[in-house]
Amino acid sequence: MRQRKNAYMAGQRDGSQNPNSMERQKGQISCSIQTLSSEKVFLICLAIRMANALLVQTYFNPDEHWQSLEVAHHVAFGYGHLTWEWKKGIRSYLHPLVFVLLYKVLALLHLDTPWFMIRAPRLLQSVFSAVGDLYLYKLSHVVFGNDVAQWALFSQLTNWFMFFCFVRTLSNSLETILTLVGLYYWPCIRSSSKGPSVSRKWGVFIAGLACAIRPTSAITWAYIGILELLLTRDKLKFIFGEVIPIGVLVVTLACLLDRFMYGSWVVVPLNFLKFNFLSSGGDYYGTHKWHWYFTQGFPVMLFTFLPFSITGIILSKQWKLSGLIAWVLGLYSVLGHKEFRFVLPVLPIALIFSGYSLTTIGKPGLSQGKQRGSPSIHTKCHSKLCFAVFFLLATNIPMALYMSLVHQRGTEDVMKYLSEEALRGKVKSILFLTPCHATPYYSTLHQNLPMRFLDCSPSEEEGVPDESDRFMMDPAGFASEFAKKWSLPSHIVLFESEEKQLRDFLISHAFQERKRFFHTHFKVDRDLQASVVVYAYKGQ
Repeated sequence: MRQRKNAYMAGQRDGSQNPNSMERQKGQISCSIQTLSSEKVFLICLAIRMANALLVQTYFNPDEHWQSLEVAHHVAFGYGHLTWEWKKGIRSYLHPLVFVLLYKVLALLHLDTPWFMIRAPRLLQSVFSAVGDLYLYKLSHVVFGNDVAQWALFSQLTNWFMFFCFVRTLSNSLETILTLVGLYYWPCIRSSSKGPSVSRKWGVFIAGLACAIRPTSAITWAYIGILELLLTRDKLKFIFGEVIPIGVLVVTLACLLDRFMYGSWVVVPLNFLKFNFLSSGGDYYGTHKWHWYFTQGFPVMLFTFLPFSITGIILSKQWKLSGLIAWVLGLYSVLGHKEFRFVLPVLPIALIFSGYSLTTIGKPGLSQGKQRGSPSIHTKCHSKLCFAVFFLLATNIPMALYMSLVHQRGTEDVMKYLSEEALRGKVKSILFLTPCHATPYYSTLHQNLPMRFLDCSPSEEEGVPDESDRFMMDPAGFASEFAKKWSLPSHIVLFESEEKQLRDFLISHAFQERKRFFHTHFKVDRDLQASVVVYAYKGQ
């Protein structure tokens, strides 16, 4: 690339252990994996991700529903709950509007039925995810070569957490996709001038878009921007000809969109920064030790790919990409509130290194740059590779299926049931006596009925428990007090752990159990919430 500083030497430094370059230079490999076209890779990924989307039937994080689909439903159909974040202006409408269009199409085609309202958003997300998979393949190809690209794609598609999370309608999933697409267009990441010529302006634009959707994405792109600034020849052109004008364009468009949706001028990144960084508002939802991402969070996400990723980092000596992982994990560690999904954008990068490691296992002497080994060595390495693949599949597939089909599925199932009952006119109003945001809401019910959940908006006064906390501290006392001023609901939803304490209360108010759904085998944040129970008023 013309804009890179000594591109050839940079490629030699970062690609000195490149498996494919060693193939060409030393003639080590007797046969090479067939190169797949981008179209074929995309179609394979699309088929897998669509099946993935249909298999994900569990609840993971409230934001999947409450910060995307619920907002989109509110815009598309005129009803839906907007959480306190939307009243404070710390969320951009850019991400939810993707699903507004989907909902409008479903309504136009009269397909806004319970099945489609539940499945269609994840199926749409699966298309975006397949694009992310394609660009992981393309990025791996230009950095390490064809063989590593295919093993990196294998790692991406079989990692349990990517299967569990990537097709969910979280803004983090879209951020991850944009990160993979954007990295492909940055010359500082490409190991050499090999591969098709690309425009860095696309990389800058995609980075800006990612930051508009999730302001914390700036952590990733600050690293890439600094790296590019150090390596590019024309620094003034990069800053004043690309970063500033494209950045201003993206910010202006995002602000205009939010101005139209909010009805007033709102600078979302500034409000987001004030709440999450300057006031540590995110800590309201819990904190972890500073080392959590390194010792628990990221290792759990990588799972059995962890040793392969570490090995790949060491053998490849591609410090720019591995430095990105360390940078993101390090800066996120400074924040008190931590979640798995926050570091999802760098999980695929770690899986690229797993692909490198698997490639070296299958090719004897590759990482040491030795000459071709004997047939017995090739056979031994082939056996090692088969064992590694079997080990990864045997550990990740059961984990992916259990987490996607079994663990915490009750809160999804209960809303599917209620949406079907509401469609038949059997539901008049619903009260959720659960921790706040424990289930999907109007975006799944898709009926404009009165519903009430326990509020957990941050209080202006420290130490003041919200409704959800007060209920969890004393379910029976809270329910008795709450019933004095409620509008009698036709249905009440609660977890089994609280049901035990509220059974007498429910019976005394003429409610009877209508349906019970399995939820989880294990305790997650609170007491074991083994099942979700629906009670209905006897008059129903």
